[in-house]
Amino acid sequence: MAKGIIRRAAPALLLVLTSICSLVAQPLPKVQFHQVYPKLKANYPVWMSEAPDGSRRMFIVEQGGRILVFGKDGDGSDSGEFLNIVSRNPHAAYEEGLHSIAFHPGFKTNGLFYIYYNQEKTTITEPYQDTFFPRMSVISEWKVSATDSNKADMSSERVLLRVPQPFANHKGGELVFGPDGYLYLGLGDGGLATDPFNNAQNSATLLGKFIRIDVNTREKIQRGTNVVTLPYGIPPDNPYVNEPDMGGLGARHEVYALGMRNPWRYSFDRKTGDLWAGDVGQDLWEEVDLIVKGGNYGWNVREAAHPFKPGPPGAQYIDPVIEYPHQAALLKESKFDKHSVGACVIGGYVYRGAKYPALQGVYLYADFSLGLVFGLRYQDGKVTEYGTVLEQPKNISSFSEDLDGELYALAFGDGPGFVYSIGTAD
Repeated sequence: MAKGIIRRAAPALLLVLTSICSLVAQPLPKVQFHQVYPKLKANYPVWMSEAPDGSRRMFIVEQGGRILVFGKDGDGSDSGEFLNIVSRNPHAAYEEGLHSIAFHPGFKTNGLFYIYYNQEKTTITEPYQDTFFPRMSVISEWKVSATDSNKADMSSERVLLRVPQPFANHKGGELVFGPDGYLYLGLGDGGLATDPFNNAQNSATLLGKFIRIDVNTREKIQRGTNVVTLPYGIPPDNPYVNEPDMGGLGARHEVYALGMRNPWRYSFDRKTGDLWAGDVGQDLWEEVDLIVKGGNYGWNVREAAHPFKPGPPGAQYIDPVIEYPHQAALLKESKFDKHSVGACVIGGYVYRGAKYPALQGVYLYADFSLGLVFGLRYQDGKVTEYGTVLEQPKNISSFSEDLDGELYALAFGDGPGFVYSIGTAD
């Protein structure tokens, strides 16, 4: 009888012990970089994706305006040019460039993909309504060549959106399809410093925002006295979708979240659907955020969790998941006082691959200036563990995730850039 009681009690006891253990912060594993594709010649690589069609092809984006394609299982020597818009001079200055490629969820059958790039307006032949701003950011849809799947059809471009840009820095961003099938882009505040036009807190502009659009539909909107058909749709639950247009001066219906300074690299956790973003700071603080619909992340009233300039009374801002300062003396002003310093955050991914169980659930991110790689664990709305997981000398420009959930890092170097797979040190 006693043994029977013990046997019946064991599952409950095991559940209690498991719950207690889950509350204890697991130590972060140290990670290692392993160079892959050593014969790939990619200059200033800023993004890499695997085609979601089972072809085991990787696509790497050069800031200067090219996209290369190569076999995932090789050394990069088979790389070829997939797309080239170098003649448009997308990287005219500073942080401009060709920044990313995103494949349509139905890419395997429809061959559609999307790119995000910057362009001077003087190189555009069609008229553009805003004559004040000299630059623009462009989202466009393309199609793979009907005769060669390793080439883009250079005549297929369909421009979805042009965003006027006042300066050559703070361009964001990256195109990514969410679990909902919509296309997301994080845009910087337009540049210079301190957000001089207060774009990030102004819902009438797309600058300093996360935007979300539907590439599969077209939307008719009232613009003053005219009805305009947009080359994309507006998701019906976007937070400002019911706000009046006010002749083009009202809240933009594409806005998903606001208060961003320069979101450079963000990703959806493939297990939870959470949207993680690294937002590059001004002079004092770097931050990582969890982006939610309708969220306001504070810039330029706040830099990370700290006051930057006066804002409207009673305004509510979402605190970063984690922050770190540019100066060691500021560590005492943050609850993350054991974090390393840095100067330019690079957003990363929550690891969901199978090769490295110790990394499971760890969010990896980095600092471009110092080359440090950081990790954190996040549970029940709080960071349970954080720290530096790798020190290395190169400037990390981006992270990447393949279809298996394995992670990579892209880095700048003298001459061609570097691609590393990420694993644990033991």
